[in-house]
Amino acid sequence: MRQTPRIRHPLLGVLALLALAIPAVAEQVSREQAIAALRPAQRILVDDGACPAGHIKEVSGAKMTAAGIQRTQKCIPRIGVKRK
Repeated sequence: MRQTPRIRHPLLGVLALLALAIPAVAEQVSREQAIAALRPAQRILVDDGACPAGHIKEVSGAKMTAAGIQRTQKCIPRIGVKRK
């Protein structure tokens, strides 16, 4: 009789499923001041009207400095329908 293998680390399996279920999308805020802490390579979309029509500002954590995370800003094309 052959037994099916048991999951030895059920928490590890749950974490793996959770990581697959979370989509990799950028967070969107209406003001840049609403960004409290920014991690390296994290991207946040800011809809404050600073970019031309059809574009949105992307703020990202560029690199680590002695003063903290250095931010970069650029206008990127808006994709999809604007949500309120």
